Amino acid sequence: MTLSFRSKAALMLLLTLPLPSIAEPMHAQYLPPDELSLREGEPEQQQLLQITDYSVVAGSQRQSNQQPIPVTSPLSLRLKGKPMNKGATISEVLIHFDGESKSLKKPVYDGASRILTLYYPASQYRVLIDLLRNEKVYCQFLRYANGHVWADLHTGNVRAR
Repeated sequence: MTLSFRSKAALMLLLTLPLPSIAEPMHAQYLPPDELSLREGEPEQQQLLQITDYSVVAGSQRQSNQQPIPVTSPLSLRLKGKPMNKGATISEVLIHFDGESKSLKKPVYDGASRILTLYYPASQYRVLIDLLRNEKVYCQFLRYANGHVWADLHTGNVRAR
C-alpha cells in the first residue's frame, strides 16, 4: 500500500503532535504545587464549569425562639454556567461566605442536584466579585480516591495591560 505525499505529510504531522496526558485535569495549570502529596493519582471526578451568570444573595434571618435573639445575615453567590469537560454534570455553584468560623467546610459536589457548594471567608467576597465582573471565570472541582478534594475559581490567561 503506497501513501500519497499528502497522506505521508499528514501522518508525519500527527506523529509529531504531543499526546494529551490522561492523568492531568483540564485546568491543571491552575492547581497550586502539591507539596504535601495530597493529590494521589488521577482525579476520580472532575467538574469544570465556565461561569456565564451570577447573582448575589444577602439574606437576613432572626430566630425568635432563642434568647438572646441571634440575628444572622448570610451572604452567598450563585454561579451558573456551562460544563467544559467530558462527563461534567455540574450546572451551578453556590458560594457561602463565613466571617466568623476559624475553619471552612470542605467543597461538596452533589451529583443529584448538580450543584457544587463552596465556602470562602468573607474577606474573599470582593476578590470574587471583581473576578466575575472583569474576567472570564472558571470553576473546577476535583475529587481523588484518597478523599482529597480541590475546588477553585480561576480566570483564564489574562494579558497584562
